[in-house]
Amino acid sequence: MSKRRIAVIPGDGIGPEITKATIAILEATGFEAEWTYLDAGLGAIEKGLEAMPETTIDAVREIGVALKGPTTTPSGGGHSSANVTLRRRLDLFANVRPAQTLPGVKGPFADKDIDLIIVRENTEDLYAGIEYQAHPDVAQAIKVITRPGCRRLVKYSFELAVRQGRHRVTAVHKANIMKLTDGMFLEEFYKVAQDYPQIKADDVIVDNCCMQLVTRPEQFDVLVTENLYGDIVSDLCAGLVGGLGLAPGANIGENCAVFEAVHGSAPDIAGRGVANPTALLLSAVMMLRHLGFNAQADRITHSVQRVCADGHCLTIDLGGKAGTREYTEEIIVQAG
Repeated sequence: MSKRRIAVIPGDGIGPEITKATIAILEATGFEAEWTYLDAGLGAIEKGLEAMPETTIDAVREIGVALKGPTTTPSGGGHSSANVTLRRRLDLFANVRPAQTLPGVKGPFADKDIDLIIVRENTEDLYAGIEYQAHPDVAQAIKVITRPGCRRLVKYSFELAVRQGRHRVTAVHKANIMKLTDGMFLEEFYKVAQDYPQIKADDVIVDNCCMQLVTRPEQFDVLVTENLYGDIVSDLCAGLVGGLGLAPGANIGENCAVFEAVHGSAPDIAGRGVANPTALLLSAVMMLRHLGFNAQADRITHSVQRVCADGHCLTIDLGGKAGTREYTEEIIVQAG
């Protein structure tokens, strides 16, 4: 039986370190793949390529599945986002970001049973990148929301809820102010919801949502929202369960899927051997489930839970003293 081919984009900063650790854990569970390594980010630019080279986009499109480390995007000037480029070019319309409490991990809601998913629109909204400067003192950006884009995102969210046995899908919006764009999103949400009478459908204004997330986060199940709101809310939810080092993510399209950690490239700790690979590892767990390797996914999930609950081999960001290598080896032992 031939190995499953998977594209690998190690990324920048700590990306290569956590990618190496993640692949070592995957292989330790018996998962076999043909790993195809691709350029992106600063490494690609140093080779005279674009931040997201055309060859990388074509390869991911052909292979269909990618595991991606974080890439660096400068604020203000500089090169465009490799992440945004990949998502738009491959039409990876749904960004799926779970937030779940782990035993033993300290956090403001460690005593709560948080288990929610943010489904963020991934190709439209202000992230369409349509900006222009009409006057030296005036810069403008266009918010792009389309009815088909709303409809497919909301449908994906309800289908996800059904597959995972969840009971509530909540639309997060600002339709009280953005009456045409967010109004269209909310309208499509309730249209699609009619096809899923077994799932509770409701909505919340984004600022109220943030307030409720930091007071009673356990009430939420699936949150579906537009691109910018989803970017902000998903980072907030990561903070509820221990930080970005524990926050996995998936970018889903009709024909491709890219799995990546939510956090950035952390260049300040790159090469020091202290990076936490958990976020990328849990993203790889999502990849395994996407591919149907549920047994391996369960082994890794249970291993992470055991290591966190035990607490003696945690990385610095989780309050421990272990480096990347020690933590990786402990995950492998517990998954054995």
